[in-house]
Amino acid sequence: MRTICLLAIGWLLSFAGHAAGPATIAKVNRQLWQEPVNTTAGFDKASRAAILVYAQSLQAMQKLSDADMKAAFKIKTVNRTSANKWLNKELALSLRNYQSAAKNCGAGDWTCVGHPASTADLLKHAGNFGASIPATMIQWHDNLQQFSRAYIAEQLRLAALFPTVSSEIDNFNDREWNGDDFADRQFLLTFDDGPTKAHGDSDEVLQMLAANRKSAVFFILGENLQKRLTATDAKTLAELYKGQCVASHGWEHQSHAKWADWQDSITRTQSLLASVLPKRGSENTGSYLPFFRPPYGQRKADSGPFFQQQGLQVALWNLDSQDWNKQVTGDEIIDRMITLMLIKRHGVLLFHDVHPKAKTALPVLFSELGNAVMWRDCDQPM
Repeated sequence: MRTICLLAIGWLLSFAGHAAGPATIAKVNRQLWQEPVNTTAGFDKASRAAILVYAQSLQAMQKLSDADMKAAFKIKTVNRTSANKWLNKELALSLRNYQSAAKNCGAGDWTCVGHPASTADLLKHAGNFGASIPATMIQWHDNLQQFSRAYIAEQLRLAALFPTVSSEIDNFNDREWNGDDFADRQFLLTFDDGPTKAHGDSDEVLQMLAANRKSAVFFILGENLQKRLTATDAKTLAELYKGQCVASHGWEHQSHAKWADWQDSITRTQSLLASVLPKRGSENTGSYLPFFRPPYGQRKADSGPFFQQQGLQVALWNLDSQDWNKQVTGDEIIDRMITLMLIKRHGVLLFHDVHPKAKTALPVLFSELGNAVMWRDCDQPM
């Protein structure tokens, strides 16, 4: 274990993050997994293998010191309690996810390593997993291990900064959710930052979803909605989101943890949304949902009473596509999201309808996953 820890530290010190975000984004080559994942059995087998690699990487990261994380992430302080909480939560989720994926294990399946009843059992099996991997899958294993460590570094950095810098990494109260509690193999699509100008990326994303018979929650910026409303009318705008759901992303895309006018940002956007969309959609319009997604996931730790007074829930996410990031191509988004869905097995996917990558990546993702997962209807996100 000491050798694994030293390797993790050496790799992590090359991560070179900074205060605004990680400099290196986790990437993976899904093609190295040589079997389809478009059935429940195929998805579960790939999921079992991915979870074991992920759990071993989590164990290695648990050994990192505060000094290691400060140097790797280029941050001044580390909230060790928060970092440990996230690592322990991920291990607990990994145990639950492996147990779900192992329900249809068959004899002779190299991804089936027994029936772990605790995280200690899971880590023991994960530590021995390497010996059972077929020679043809060694490249897959090494690639996924690199991805797992890079992804854990992305998330561990957020945990180390929380709550001084708030994010999607943890909740402040029971009116906040991120998809960790969804049922097995259930996923919700969400999009941030729209709408764009008419006939822009937002319109094309909506057309793509309609063509694929999928729904999503669109977290809209009030100022963008007002601009679009000025150029058209409320009826046309409501029809644009036919079959979809709309919620608030605030008036402007800035941190609602630091902005003096954050409460006004939320109430102004809520009023505008309510004037354009009904609370429950008909067949011809979209639905307005009483949710708020904070830009960057940043909100004040003591904002719970305000959201309760407004009748709002804070809707976060646990599967970040990074589709806004210039470092990540459309193909890399598909690789990343399918891999994370295999590891996480349920949750909220974050995309942005003001960028072009989602509209081409998602149809491929839908096709490759087939009937292996269930896409939740946007009217029932919880």
